[in-house]
Amino acid sequence: MYELLEKISSPEDVRRLSVRELETLCGEIRSYMVECCATNPGHLGSSLGAIELIVALHYVYDTPKDKLVFDVGHQAYAHKIITGRRELFRKNRMRDGISGFPRMSESPYDAFGAGHSSTSISAALGFAEAAKLLGNASKAVAVIGDGALTGGEAWEGLNNAGASNADILVILNDNNCSIDPARGGMHDYLLKVTTSSTYNRFKGKVWNTLGEGKFRDWVQKMVTDTKSNLVRHSGGALFEALGFRYFGPVDGNDVEAVVETLKRLRALGGPRILHVITKKGKGYAPAEADPTTWHAPGRFNPATGERIKSVFPADRYQDVFGATLIELAQMDSKVVGVTPAMASGCGMVRFGELFPERFFDVGIEEEHAVTFSAGLAAGGLKPFCNIYSSFSQRAYDQIIHDVALQNLPVVLCFDRAGVVGEDGATHNGAFDLAAYRSIPNAIISAPRNELELRRLMFTGLSIKGGPYILRYPRGCGEGVDWKSPEPEALPIGKGEKLLEGKGVAVLAIGPCVNRALEAAKRHKTDYWTAPSVYDMRFLKPLDTDILEEVAATCHSILTVEDGCLKGGLYGAVSEYFAGRGKRPVIKGLGIPDQFVEQDRQDAQRRDAGLDSESILDLLREMMKIS
Repeated sequence: MYELLEKISSPEDVRRLSVRELETLCGEIRSYMVECCATNPGHLGSSLGAIELIVALHYVYDTPKDKLVFDVGHQAYAHKIITGRRELFRKNRMRDGISGFPRMSESPYDAFGAGHSSTSISAALGFAEAAKLLGNASKAVAVIGDGALTGGEAWEGLNNAGASNADILVILNDNNCSIDPARGGMHDYLLKVTTSSTYNRFKGKVWNTLGEGKFRDWVQKMVTDTKSNLVRHSGGALFEALGFRYFGPVDGNDVEAVVETLKRLRALGGPRILHVITKKGKGYAPAEADPTTWHAPGRFNPATGERIKSVFPADRYQDVFGATLIELAQMDSKVVGVTPAMASGCGMVRFGELFPERFFDVGIEEEHAVTFSAGLAAGGLKPFCNIYSSFSQRAYDQIIHDVALQNLPVVLCFDRAGVVGEDGATHNGAFDLAAYRSIPNAIISAPRNELELRRLMFTGLSIKGGPYILRYPRGCGEGVDWKSPEPEALPIGKGEKLLEGKGVAVLAIGPCVNRALEAAKRHKTDYWTAPSVYDMRFLKPLDTDILEEVAATCHSILTVEDGCLKGGLYGAVSEYFAGRGKRPVIKGLGIPDQFVEQDRQDAQRRDAGLDSESILDLLREMMKIS
């Protein structure tokens, strides 16, 4: 079935093929990718569209000596398949398998790790400057999508690279036609001429002959203006202004055309950008017809394209958030929603449909999203800014400087807090509790279930300053009825006792409360005694009344949190008692001091000791002295 692909164990094997054979290889990679992703879901649409581009890159460039740096990594599946990981790709994003993103420790062909957006140009520029200083001839190529190009760091990298005269090629993989493609014979002619070695040698001789001076500056300006006018409708003028030589657009799904163009560009020096147009979902009709859904479609029938819908045992936190935000907006005309390009993932699509003038998708710009929200709050609105927890790290300065320092009432909703499953280390929301606890004016809360999320969102509606950080996990809630009870705001900084016990107090926050409560109840069933269990609800301000109560009644405390153990709830409770006379024994459960690899969420929790069985084991030891 995969006659050519089965012979490919490295890019060297690809380079032994004829250019015409590459098209057959691309077709086999596409079929193999669909087959694998049908049963083991992943980021399919972008990778289907980038197959020809990736095969051409490995065909022309001497990888791994030459460095290919991918942005985000959603489009890099073909890269993994032809760099010795074809069979391992069947365990993509699985435990003991390979990462869904490029990763340096996984393969020498993964020149630089990815997962978050807009980093490729900066990293590739680093490779280019390192090669120059070390005197080696390796090339540096950044592959960035049009979506990732909205990120601020991408433009910082472009600005620096354009001014550096570094030997770097940036490939803009435009799979959404966000920059109008050029068409026609004049475009094709210009692409061939501007990339040809003859043209570039002649241009160099003319420039040297003219020498430095006003006349050469005038000629250069005339040539640049003429070229800019010819390619302006394809976006080239902007890149030329940044110091890049712009080439394209070229059909990125025509492997022969891409190979020919790359061969010409590889011989050139300096900063240059190649604009390629690819089709997201290319070659698989369902993905071509609905690229948004097929970005990460889940399981499906590869023959028919029928998606196998997941059956959720309870409503997802993301759906509760979206529905509650709509409810709040109906109550208060000042409520607005902000997201950095995660509308579907965080549950804000319906909100955008109902309140288009109050919905702001700002693109992949977390820093801008936070400061923009601060401006909205300063202007009298009530922004709910939803950012994935691990992506919020990119806006740390803005959260401090633009929101907290000015004490502005911005509600920051951190989706995907805690472990996230198959996306792994780059996406786990492990650090938010510890990272933001030290910020003055910050309020930090975490609901234990869907109803608590709704209540804490209503609480955010009435805050007077901030940031008010509300963090919750990816996926299903606990199955509680969150729609029927009348919404109510909760008092800031107050927790709740859920189980009366003795000897040991369990202080938990977020969904970990449920597993701690289950463990405590099982202990009572087995031994007729139970620890007390508290839902702290707020990490900041901490409920010191609860702390004083447990200090007076318990000899030991166990903290449980789905964030990094260092600096979060465990740190806050330990700090509180450090300077006081009564010092109960304090133990903590949380994400250990390591990056958590890809796996199912339940397995990740079990490995961290955050499942009910692991909590029960520790409680048995702590309760023995009661």
